[in-house]
Amino acid sequence: MAIEVNGMSYETDENGYLVNLEDWNEDVAVKLAEGEEISMEEGHWDLVKFLRNYYQEYQIAPAVKVLTKAVASEKGLDKKEASEFLYGLFPKGPALQACKIAGLPKPTGCV
Repeated sequence: MAIEVNGMSYETDENGYLVNLEDWNEDVAVKLAEGEEISMEEGHWDLVKFLRNYYQEYQIAPAVKVLTKAVASEKGLDKKEASEFLYGLFPKGPALQACKIAGLPKPTGCV
Protein backbone atom coordinates (compact mmCIF):
# COMPACT_ATOMS: atom_id res chain seq x y z
CA MET A 1 0.00 0.00 0.00
CA ALA A 2 1.05 3.61 -0.46
CA ILE A 3 -0.12 7.18 -0.07
CA GLU A 4 0.47 10.00 -2.54
CA VAL A 5 1.68 13.37 -1.26
CA ASN A 6 2.83 16.21 -3.53
CA GLY A 7 3.44 13.80 -6.41
CA MET A 8 5.54 11.45 -4.26
CA SER A 9 4.52 7.95 -3.23
CA TYR A 10 5.12 6.79 0.34
CA GLU A 11 4.91 3.12 1.25
CA THR A 12 2.60 2.15 4.12
CA ASP A 13 1.87 -1.15 5.79
CA GLU A 14 -1.53 -2.88 5.82
CA ASN A 15 -2.61 -0.64 8.74
CA GLY A 16 -1.57 2.60 7.07
CA TYR A 17 1.64 3.19 9.03
CA LEU A 18 4.67 4.48 7.15
CA VAL A 19 7.12 1.69 6.32
CA ASN A 20 10.14 4.02 6.25
CA LEU A 21 10.28 6.40 9.22
CA GLU A 22 12.54 8.78 7.30
CA ASP A 23 9.74 9.36 4.74
CA TRP A 24 7.84 11.44 7.30
CA ASN A 25 7.30 15.17 6.89
CA GLU A 26 4.47 17.51 7.85
CA ASP A 27 2.72 17.12 4.48
CA VAL A 28 2.76 13.34 4.93
CA ALA A 29 1.40 13.82 8.46
CA VAL A 30 -1.52 15.88 7.12
CA LYS A 31 -2.30 13.17 4.55
CA LEU A 32 -2.17 10.42 7.21
CA ALA A 33 -4.39 12.54 9.47
CA GLU A 34 -6.95 12.94 6.66
CA GLY A 35 -7.14 9.15 6.48
CA GLU A 36 -7.95 9.18 10.20
CA GLU A 37 -10.54 11.96 9.71
CA ILE A 38 -8.45 14.35 11.80
CA SER A 39 -7.84 17.98 10.94
CA MET A 40 -4.41 18.87 12.30
CA GLU A 41 -4.41 21.76 14.75
CA GLU A 42 -1.87 23.03 17.28
CA GLY A 43 -2.67 20.40 19.92
CA HIS A 44 -2.27 17.61 17.35
CA TRP A 45 1.09 18.97 16.17
CA ASP A 46 2.33 19.35 19.76
CA LEU A 47 1.57 15.70 20.43
CA VAL A 48 3.09 14.54 17.14
CA LYS A 49 6.30 16.44 17.94
CA PHE A 50 6.37 14.97 21.45
CA LEU A 51 5.98 11.46 20.01
CA ARG A 52 8.71 11.95 17.42
CA ASN A 53 11.13 13.34 20.04
CA TYR A 54 10.31 10.50 22.44
CA TYR A 55 10.85 7.93 19.69
CA GLN A 56 14.13 9.53 18.67
CA GLU A 57 15.37 9.34 22.26
CA TYR A 58 14.08 5.87 23.26
CA GLN A 59 13.55 4.09 19.88
CA ILE A 60 10.04 3.12 20.96
CA ALA A 61 6.65 4.81 20.90
CA PRO A 62 5.40 5.72 24.37
CA ALA A 63 2.51 3.83 25.90
CA VAL A 64 -0.73 5.76 26.45
CA LYS A 65 0.11 5.86 30.15
CA VAL A 66 3.37 7.72 29.42
CA LEU A 67 1.59 10.01 26.98
CA THR A 68 -1.15 10.82 29.50
CA LYS A 69 1.39 11.54 32.22
CA ALA A 70 3.40 13.85 29.93
CA VAL A 71 0.29 15.77 28.84
CA ALA A 72 -0.97 16.02 32.44
CA SER A 73 2.37 17.41 33.57
CA GLU A 74 2.73 19.83 30.66
CA LYS A 75 -0.83 21.18 30.82
CA GLY A 76 -1.34 21.05 34.59
CA LEU A 77 -4.15 18.49 34.31
CA ASP A 78 -4.96 15.41 36.34
CA LYS A 79 -4.72 12.02 34.62
CA LYS A 80 -8.43 11.85 33.80
CA GLU A 81 -8.42 15.35 32.25
CA ALA A 82 -5.25 14.55 30.31
CA SER A 83 -6.80 11.33 29.02
CA GLU A 84 -9.95 13.18 27.94
CA PHE A 85 -7.78 15.80 26.23
CA LEU A 86 -5.86 13.10 24.31
CA TYR A 87 -9.00 11.26 23.26
CA GLY A 88 -10.50 14.60 22.20
CA LEU A 89 -7.61 15.01 19.77
CA PHE A 90 -7.38 11.37 18.70
CA PRO A 91 -10.79 9.71 19.29
CA LYS A 92 -9.79 6.26 17.97
CA GLY A 93 -6.91 6.05 20.42
CA PRO A 94 -4.14 8.55 21.07
CA ALA A 95 -1.32 6.05 20.78
CA LEU A 96 -2.59 4.38 17.60
CA GLN A 97 -3.69 7.45 15.68
CA ALA A 98 -1.02 9.86 16.88
CA CYS A 99 1.81 7.40 16.20
CA LYS A 100 0.50 6.78 12.70
CA ILE A 101 0.32 10.52 11.97
CA ALA A 102 3.77 11.02 13.53
CA GLY A 103 5.18 8.45 11.08
CA LEU A 104 6.10 6.04 13.87
CA PRO A 105 5.54 2.30 14.02
CA LYS A 106 2.37 0.95 15.59
CA PRO A 107 2.92 0.99 19.36
CA THR A 108 3.48 -2.38 20.95
CA GLY A 109 0.49 -3.59 22.92
CA CYS A 110 -2.00 -1.72 20.70
CA VAL A 111 -4.58 -3.76 18.81
